[in-house]
Amino acid sequence: MGVELGIWQGRYQNLELPWLRWCNNQGNLLQTGWERCLQRATPTQRLAAKLRELNINPDELV
Repeated sequence: MGVELGIWQGRYQNLELPWLRWCNNQGNLLQTGWERCLQRATPTQRLAAKLRELNINPDELV
């Protein structure tokens, strides 16, 4: 499968600790489901920021 466990130092559920994380053969961390979800939300956040720059409140759009 080409994966191994590695140690990642970071914050998870408000705890800053070393955590076991899955990595590929090159040592790159594999994204969790939550991280993938956040990455997909990024374009929406960018659009909302652009609308705010144009003085349009995205929360008021129907």
